[in-house]
Amino acid sequence: MEMGLNHKTALVTGSTKGIGKAIAMELAKEGVHVLINGRNEDEVERTVHEIKSNYPATSPQPAAADMVDIEQREALFLKYPHVDLLVNSMGMYEIMQYEDVGDEVWEKYFRTNVLAANALSKFYLPQMLKNNDGRVIFIASEEALMPSGQMPQYAMTKSMLLSLSKSLSKLTIGSEVTVNTILPGPTLSENVQQIIEGIYPNEDLTFSEKEKRFMKTNLPQSEIQRFIKPSEIGRLAAFICSPYASAFKGSPIRMDGGMIPTIF
Repeated sequence: MEMGLNHKTALVTGSTKGIGKAIAMELAKEGVHVLINGRNEDEVERTVHEIKSNYPATSPQPAAADMVDIEQREALFLKYPHVDLLVNSMGMYEIMQYEDVGDEVWEKYFRTNVLAANALSKFYLPQMLKNNDGRVIFIASEEALMPSGQMPQYAMTKSMLLSLSKSLSKLTIGSEVTVNTILPGPTLSENVQQIIEGIYPNEDLTFSEKEKRFMKTNLPQSEIQRFIKPSEIGRLAAFICSPYASAFKGSPIRMDGGMIPTIF
């Protein structure tokens, strides 16, 4: 399906690996000029080169910056003052016990997972409204709706993104601009794959077998009994960015593999 995104410009935060990179790749596949963001300049340049090699008709650009750092964020705004699509994918997570989460950790997660995305949205959304065209997507998690208790500091920030997305969507009434949130379930990022390999280091199993064993033992509520592929989320994000998804407004869009047991 052709998504009608040719020659659009997108900023995808945290796009050198994982879900963010998969979204950037899928958008480039649709002819989008993607601004690649990450804190490591070498990783950013490698990703730009990879996208340019795979999709030579597009013009990916490096946007290396720590989005939590106000000065670096402002410099990025000066360099790239306009985007058609903003995907707030950058974030951090870690399994922690509630009693170990001090105020400084709460604040770090809030600044990283919420305030950085809010600042980007606050800068780019008014331009989208002026042009009556644009997309803002927040990448949350099933933890936003169904906290596991294993990472309370993370779950809190992802729930906040749902509220922020809905509030910003109210500003788009009557326009062709949309603001939505995608809630992925457990996803096979590079980090997750390393963790699974580390759990079964000496066993003569294929990765698929290790994955199935892990899911059965640790995530029995998953209905797909495998990790979601980043490319699957990337394809969904490309659709939500497209003009065919203009009726999605302030929506929490679940791609959780059946993890959340409720109807809504």
